[in-house]
Amino acid sequence: MLLLRTERLPEGSKWVYELKLDGYRALAIKTGGKVHLRSRNDNDFNLRYPAVVQALGALPDETVIDGEIVALDESGRPSFNALQNYGSAKAPVFFYVFDVMVHGGRNVMSEPLSVRRELLQRVLPKLGEPIRYSPELKASLPHLIDSVRAQGLEGLVAKRLDSPYEPGHRSGAWQKMRLNQGQEFVIAGYTPSAKNFDALVFGYYRGTDLIYVARTRSGFTPASRDQLYRRFRGLELADCPFVNLPEAKSGRWGQGLTAAKMKECRWLKPKLVGQFEYVEWTPDDHLRHSQFVGLREDKNARDVRREK
Repeated sequence: MLLLRTERLPEGSKWVYELKLDGYRALAIKTGGKVHLRSRNDNDFNLRYPAVVQALGALPDETVIDGEIVALDESGRPSFNALQNYGSAKAPVFFYVFDVMVHGGRNVMSEPLSVRRELLQRVLPKLGEPIRYSPELKASLPHLIDSVRAQGLEGLVAKRLDSPYEPGHRSGAWQKMRLNQGQEFVIAGYTPSAKNFDALVFGYYRGTDLIYVARTRSGFTPASRDQLYRRFRGLELADCPFVNLPEAKSGRWGQGLTAAKMKECRWLKPKLVGQFEYVEWTPDDHLRHSQFVGLREDKNARDVRREK
């Protein structure tokens, strides 16, 4: 089942809502008395998450369940960074289960989600930590959105109660909405394209120093690219304005700007302020999954600081 991204989730009694968890999608398969934990790309997770595999031993034989491997940060929120660093850090890891495909040898993928959820309720009480159920969130959609934003969580997933399990299909029966964090940043560079620009390079002020944090290609339409590119005129700058560049490595997420990558950049006087969204800060002080929202005409670039 592939998730369809949407800007607005459907409402009504035919839908249930769950938290969108920022982790690794995985299938837990128990067959012949043995548990196999496999990624969506069929990678073996047994050695990487032995505590999860051990807890799944209480599954009924010939059963397949679907879920997400999630690490929690110090505040108890899902963190993909913590999951990436699992093993070198002490973040707890859990397997959040949200669907069942095979139960006791019976293929239930054609059953509606409401029936499959009832089957999960019978299976999960037999499983201890770190196996957890991804529960239905019972509140109005506006209240759920407000709550998810307030707690800094990633987003929501809406699922039709009458939907079968459809692996690999974008039927619209499952839809997700990412509710990113956001703040304003100073635009002080870009990488060029044939028509205008490919990516923005941006950061914030720490005292009088401009600090680079990320670059992004996301959030633009062809028209908005043209409009923003026209604002670059007269702001061209020969030298890089970011004091923390170049960086030694590109980093795990590829957001680091090395001396080699800087050769592709064009620099701007730090005058333009944009609103950006992102999933989270990385340990090396970059942004993950950032995207441009729009220009902030009401903000002075010198006033832009990293928000806590």
